[in-house]
Amino acid sequence: MGRVVVGVAVSVAVVACIVAAGVVGRRVQNRGKWRRVVRVLKELEEDCETSVGRLKQVVDAMAVEMHAGLASEGGSKLKMLLTFVDNLPDGKEIGTHYALHLGGTNFRVLSVQLEGNRSSILEHDVERLPIPQHLMTSTGNDLFDFIASSLKEFIDKGNDSEVLLGGRRDLGFTFSFPTKQTSISSGVLIKWTKGFSIEDMVGRDVTESLQQALNRKGLNIRVTALINDTVGTLALGHYQDADTVAAVIIGTGTNACYLERTDAIIKCQGLHTTSGFMVVNMEWGNFWSSHLPRTSYDIDLDFDSPNPNDQGFEKMISGMYLGDIVRRVILQMSRESDIFGSGSSRLSMAFVLTTPLMAEMHEDESPDLREVARILRDTLGILEVPLKARKLVVRICNTVTRRAARLVAAGILGILKKMGRDGTGGIAGVRSRSAVNMKRTVVAVDGGLYTNYTMFREYLLEALTEILGEDNAKHVILRVTEDGSGIGAALLAASHSSN
Repeated sequence: MGRVVVGVAVSVAVVACIVAAGVVGRRVQNRGKWRRVVRVLKELEEDCETSVGRLKQVVDAMAVEMHAGLASEGGSKLKMLLTFVDNLPDGKEIGTHYALHLGGTNFRVLSVQLEGNRSSILEHDVERLPIPQHLMTSTGNDLFDFIASSLKEFIDKGNDSEVLLGGRRDLGFTFSFPTKQTSISSGVLIKWTKGFSIEDMVGRDVTESLQQALNRKGLNIRVTALINDTVGTLALGHYQDADTVAAVIIGTGTNACYLERTDAIIKCQGLHTTSGFMVVNMEWGNFWSSHLPRTSYDIDLDFDSPNPNDQGFEKMISGMYLGDIVRRVILQMSRESDIFGSGSSRLSMAFVLTTPLMAEMHEDESPDLREVARILRDTLGILEVPLKARKLVVRICNTVTRRAARLVAAGILGILKKMGRDGTGGIAGVRSRSAVNMKRTVVAVDGGLYTNYTMFREYLLEALTEILGEDNAKHVILRVTEDGSGIGAALLAASHSSN
């Protein structure tokens, strides 16, 4: 009997040891999985590092590439396109002016009444209209006749007596498609994007096509400015504040333009403007430098994109891509560990995690990060994520956003450095001894990434101060300037009107 008891005790002890060993084994295994996941995050944070020293290298690289793009066609990945806008609104404009903005599947019609006092816009009417699907693949005449008819109806509703009685008005046209500008009021369509495919328009002057449609509708309206939304943002910013010298769009896509001396545009020798300046459209989304902190996720995203080796800067900083970078990091973590469940097919879908959703996760302030859990569940199909894993996701969002915002800050300061307005005296200059030499400099900013994403905006402004130093940073003002693509176009129509 005693032997039986001893045997049972030994068996129980053996089973207990086995169970304990299993528990310990699982803990060790789980700790190993957790370490692998944390290692993915640590590597991301290291690869995305944007020290002040590195950012200053990006500032210098941007200024140098700008100079190269102005020196010769193809001299830089920055196209540095001439806009022929040499006369920004100064606040003296008066009268009623119109604008059209064709930027995608919708277009807008606007009228702006000006009374000649800076920042005083008497009236601003807007109407947003959809482009019928069939017109996106029809003919140029069909598309522009529809736009001209819509403008005529808009004018009729507004009772503009000047036009109704045969008087003339000026119009600014914001055309958000690749165009080779040939003058302030003309440009040839290079190619369609955003679902448009009207073959007879490629290679044709878009202003001429719109003007002919306006004439066919009996409208005595002259197209006096053809622009993109970045140039319109600069125009509106300068109208509101004469110290505005550059504009940046930071939204789904990104671009920048600025006011350049005509004698610095070497690739167009003999170029003359009465003002001595011209707005240059940088197309800065294509900027590239070895100093940019690129990760394996950026490389994979670029490879999988429809335009590999193109728009490298845009793919690191704009709203189109930030959410997908975060998704790719989470996907890598799920491959390293089952901390995000057994795997989700939705997690493998490109662009399923949008940047607005990423921003919601990043700015989730609830104790249990319930918004993070909801988005992981509803958008990525990842269920029952533990709190410590949700905290990792927030850190991923923070790392990707912080890098993007700080790179935008460096890009902006690269523009100011090229202009000699960053306190260093330009590309070859020496940093000034005091901020006395710094001119008050305003940069007009638009785009949802900046206006709607608080953490992005805070990181950008923080980086500006870090790079410039507190004294110099006081002289650089980023001003939200919304609807430059509309109001700005009307203002440019006014400022380039010969009446």
